[in-house]
Amino acid sequence: MTSRAAGIRYARALFDVALKESDVRQVGADFADFAGIVAGNETLSRVLSNPAIPAARKRGVVDQLLATAGSVPPVVAKLLRLLADRDRLVLLPEIAAAYRERLMQHEKVIRVEVVTAIALPADRVVALQLRLALATGRRPEDVHLETRVDSSIIGGAITKIGSTVYDGSVTRQLEKMKDTLVAAAT
Repeated sequence: MTSRAAGIRYARALFDVALKESDVRQVGADFADFAGIVAGNETLSRVLSNPAIPAARKRGVVDQLLATAGSVPPVVAKLLRLLADRDRLVLLPEIAAAYRERLMQHEKVIRVEVVTAIALPADRVVALQLRLALATGRRPEDVHLETRVDSSIIGGAITKIGSTVYDGSVTRQLEKMKDTLVAAAT
């Protein structure tokens, strides 16, 4: 099983338990904070992902981190200890990302990425977010819009909603014209 698949399984289990026993947003935030602390500290990250270090020592490190962290929801603490016992702490980033995706699905939030040749002004971003909310039947606050600049598309925009890509870039239009002209010439 790939680390991504394992991360998705752990995240799904964490989400299901959090849905029954706790606040799903808080659980996600606390888990992401812990994963961020580990990722942000190179020494800690190397220790927790090193297969030569016994799982019991990793469990001790996790217990110390949880003790200094303060109020961590019991479901998060339990999963972190389980991951330490099974020597699976290397999955923290995958679990955090999969949990975030699951939470967005649960809250019916969509992530939209828009790539343009030049940066969009703030008012255009807000207008685009409102139109995307209307088009998808969601509230504007349920559309998480990320913009990115890629000058290689020359103009227009490439919009990715979930796994669907709408390519309205000038580069793509020129490729279509080229294909049409080549097909007509043969």
